[in-house]
Amino acid sequence: MDIKGLVFEILAWLQVQLAELAQVWSLYQLVIILALFTFARLAASRVELGLEQRARKVRGHPGLLRVVVALMRRTDWILFVVLLFVALTILRATTWPSRSHLVRIALSLSLAWLFVSVLSRIIRNRLVARAIGWFAWIYAALVILGIHDEVAIFLDGLAMPIGDVRLSVLTLFKAVLLLTATIWLAVVTGNYVDERLQQSEELTPSIRVLIGKVLKIGLVILAGGMALSAVGVDLTALTVFSGAIGVGLGFGLQKVVSNFISGVIILLDKSIKPGDTITLGETFGWIRELRARFVSVVTRDGREYLIPNEDFITQQVVNWSFSDNLVRLDVHFGVSYEADPHLVSELAIAAAITVGRVEADRRPVCWLTAFGESSLDFVLRFWIHDPQQGLTNVRGKVLLALWDTFKEHGIQIPYPHREVIFRRAPHPPIGRDAG
Repeated sequence: MDIKGLVFEILAWLQVQLAELAQVWSLYQLVIILALFTFARLAASRVELGLEQRARKVRGHPGLLRVVVALMRRTDWILFVVLLFVALTILRATTWPSRSHLVRIALSLSLAWLFVSVLSRIIRNRLVARAIGWFAWIYAALVILGIHDEVAIFLDGLAMPIGDVRLSVLTLFKAVLLLTATIWLAVVTGNYVDERLQQSEELTPSIRVLIGKVLKIGLVILAGGMALSAVGVDLTALTVFSGAIGVGLGFGLQKVVSNFISGVIILLDKSIKPGDTITLGETFGWIRELRARFVSVVTRDGREYLIPNEDFITQQVVNWSFSDNLVRLDVHFGVSYEADPHLVSELAIAAAITVGRVEADRRPVCWLTAFGESSLDFVLRFWIHDPQQGLTNVRGKVLLALWDTFKEHGIQIPYPHREVIFRRAPHPPIGRDAG
């Protein structure tokens, strides 16, 4: 069907509708529809206040809460649909079915709009949700009005051949809708399964992340292939396109591919995992999440660094909790030469044990390391099991405990000092020439 034929079909349909509107019962139906819509808008404000108080009691179910909020925002349309259903039932019981035609169309269109608008709110992306909502409602409206076949024939006529493939506007619309719907469903399913995997205690954290990412990518590829096959696209025709993508990946997206492969290697060799405490360059923090392109590292000051996966393969990484969470720390200090070194060692060990984060099972040790210029130099070594809580703070607490203990027992921590000796130069003998 060409544009002229479609225009004639729409004009003929409008002529029939205008002829029906000219009848008395059509005017009555219009008045009923407008009156019910006005009443629904006025009553919705009061009803929504009561529903909001009940909605606040929904806790721990974010998905259910989104649906409830979406229904609350459409209270006027819900009331309008209910009132239209009651009016249609009364009209069909008291008069001929033809005298309730407009009310039936208004009820169908309103119900379709309510259904689509509520379901589209589940999608977090507002732009995608609105686009899908409008496309779905327009298609439902065409079906309800009975002109979807004519519009489909017209859109299918707008086509151009690409090799052996005939690409029409109708096929393009179907492909976009099916791709969006199937990929969204695949992402939602993948996220749900991934959340279940993260709660499994039988799998290691790295294996959970790896299985979750492979599953998500596989579901998206499967959904795309099913959507394209459903609209009649021959997948073998995409071999040239996939070859072009491969060339583009080889030349322009080397870093992206490198980070992706590095992420897979990290997950397979289990060198790092969520919750590990790491040091990479000047960055010290704990791993919050492993992504396909980067690793999220949170530092003690609350900053979140997104470090490319490739850096964890090519650079030196200190994993403080690779095999276990036990970490040994050293604290260096010095005391006066007047102090007994044996007593200093015992007091230092006792002071370290008083700090809560110091491991009591692994007893600290204190060694005399050198006879310094102005002090006896010691090193105190102790273990902690929670490096993600910070290293500087526990060292500071141990130093404060040493200060308090030494002050209590009269042990001095000396200041560095220097002795400067002045010597007067000898005078030359009297009567002897200076030259």
